Amino acid sequence: MRSLKYERAGRCAAMIAVCLLASAILGCTSETDSIASTEIGFSRIDAVMEKGAIDCATQIDIPGFGFVDPDGDTRGFDVDLCRAVAAAIFGDPQAVEIHHVPYVARGPLLQAAEVDMLSRTTTWTTTREAQWGDFTVIMFYDGQGFMVPKSLGVNSALELDGSTVCVAEGTTTKLNLADFFRQNNLQLETLSFDETSTTYEAYEEGQCDATTIDKSQLAAVRSGFADPDAHVILPDTISKEPLAPMVPRGDALWTTLVKTVLYVLINAEELGVTQANVEEMRNSEDIRIRRMLGSEGSFGQADLGLKPDFAVDVIRSVGNYGEIYDRYMGPRGESFTLPRGLNNLWSNGGLIYAPPIR
Repeated sequence: MRSLKYERAGRCAAMIAVCLLASAILGCTSETDSIASTEIGFSRIDAVMEKGAIDCATQIDIPGFGFVDPDGDTRGFDVDLCRAVAAAIFGDPQAVEIHHVPYVARGPLLQAAEVDMLSRTTTWTTTREAQWGDFTVIMFYDGQGFMVPKSLGVNSALELDGSTVCVAEGTTTKLNLADFFRQNNLQLETLSFDETSTTYEAYEEGQCDATTIDKSQLAAVRSGFADPDAHVILPDTISKEPLAPMVPRGDALWTTLVKTVLYVLINAEELGVTQANVEEMRNSEDIRIRRMLGSEGSFGQADLGLKPDFAVDVIRSVGNYGEIYDRYMGPRGESFTLPRGLNNLWSNGGLIYAPPIR
């Protein structure tokens, strides 16, 4: 795995912050533009094609979302989107450089355009959209919750007054935690860690009374504990956590390309196109399917520098949205089981919805 230039990214982020502050006083616009914006004429699609792979920032320590399997391969719900984009561009889902980045490095890396995309359980917030880069499409709807040892006998987060909570640094999770305790006049002590794995190791070792993050990740983390049944996820949901991939700001075509790949995954599930039947579906009687698979008409593939049938490569490589979800979190998921809930298709009572492919 290639090392990323965290120090340089941090310096760049600091320069942006300083210049933005100065611009309000001195009109420092040209320098801000040179740092925060993509160089005029730059094409990330062309740059990706030239280097032959996508630089994708993700995690490798959250079961189901991003992890290293026994064979040493990086896999997961978030990782599969990176592989889907690689398949769209190169016809090869392995044309990806996977970079494990801690929570605190996400913003600086995007601001400095050190990676092509971030697919790492990142909550879409107004501040991040203003400061970090461009969000694409909500890929997973979640909410923040709490996990406690069953032996604590706690049934609600409102019973955690005076507790110590393990939490990841540089996250909306920590901010939401503080808001919840302050809103409910509860006393709080926190233990903060830069890495996901360190946070939950500390919790499992008993260094804190509870831990908190998105409920899907609590289920993922608990599945890897020595005794999962000794821990309880409380029923409280204290926030909205729409998780979405991000890209560096400044290249509208690249943003559209990443969004289009995700639209294909969602529409493929809705239209019944799977990893197993995608080849035969090229000749479907449904014109929407033929258009999506490049057998008839166009929906902008050429404008994005993609082959007419790129969607076939995408679906053949990773399956549709539902297949990706079920692979890791479905009833027979290899990581853990988590009911789809809001992450069902809109036609099944969920919120997963994509524009039509046309």
